[in-house]
Amino acid sequence: MKQALRTLSILAGTLMVALPASASVTGNIGATSNYLWRGATQTGDAAAIQGGIDYEHDSGLYLGTWASNVDFGDDTTYEIDFYGGYAGSVGEDFGYDIGYLYYAYPDSDSSIDFGEISVGISWKWLSLSYSHVVNADSDVASDPYDEKDLQYINAGISFPISESLSLNVHYGYSSGDVVNAWFDTDNYADYSVSLDKESEFGTFSFMVSDTDLDDDDPKVLVSYSYSFDL
Repeated sequence: MKQALRTLSILAGTLMVALPASASVTGNIGATSNYLWRGATQTGDAAAIQGGIDYEHDSGLYLGTWASNVDFGDDTTYEIDFYGGYAGSVGEDFGYDIGYLYYAYPDSDSSIDFGEISVGISWKWLSLSYSHVVNADSDVASDPYDEKDLQYINAGISFPISESLSLNVHYGYSSGDVVNAWFDTDNYADYSVSLDKESEFGTFSFMVSDTDLDDDDPKVLVSYSYSFDL
């Protein structure tokens, strides 16, 4: 989820002059027919244009930013995320990641920014992560949800069909006071299946996603993304 991307691009380009060989800066751009966050549309089921910049060091340290248009039915039109963390591996098959992600909505009249920490592990095709909100602005959830409590469990399988084609299965579980404020339920699950095709022109994705929220129908998405060195 959830400006100065031009400024950040200039900054990244400046950093490249002094970056050691063990570090890299990359950019990414993309488009999707529907921007989903944990199974819920962030664009009123409309399309989104997205992009970001990432810094990665061989030590495992990473920093980045990412932006997208949004539509919550109010004045908010875009989000920009800032994140950082540390990722590494043990042997060839086991990986781990701990990070912090801040979701910002600069043009919103409401105070809805929030941040969360996450811890994740992976083994071969399998991945599992846990996220927990640690700071939230006053309008993220109103009384009686002052605790701003929100947790998310994310489990996934990424199965390589060929060198360029993969099948991905995802299950997520959201809970906490913020979920109750947003969806009038204590918790909900989201799940999806996607097929990703990588090529020299970028990555194309076809996804079917759904949740167990009342009155929520399955959503079909097509997406495209392209990454490049800066």
